[in-house]
Amino acid sequence: MDLRSKDAIESSKQHDIDMGNILIAEFMGKEIYQKHHESNYHCSWDWLMPVVQKCRQENRLDYFDFVYYALEQCDINITYKAVVEFIKNQNN
Repeated sequence: MDLRSKDAIESSKQHDIDMGNILIAEFMGKEIYQKHHESNYHCSWDWLMPVVQKCRQENRLDYFDFVYYALEQCDINITYKAVVEFIKNQNN
């Protein structure tokens, strides 16, 4: 794999993180200026756990089970992805 391909993959991953963080920030009712690069939902349990709590409170769909199982893994990446998917499903 050449350097440009690696850069494209990293750029795509960062874009996904940015979009996930914006989605979570909107779900949490944050102002627009707080949404972007200041968000650490993807890398901080301190940031992510209040979101998990809100997901649990707003469990209108049965999708919270995926968040719960992700938490059992004790892996922030898995939990972050489950939270993003939960919010996407809530928005549909």
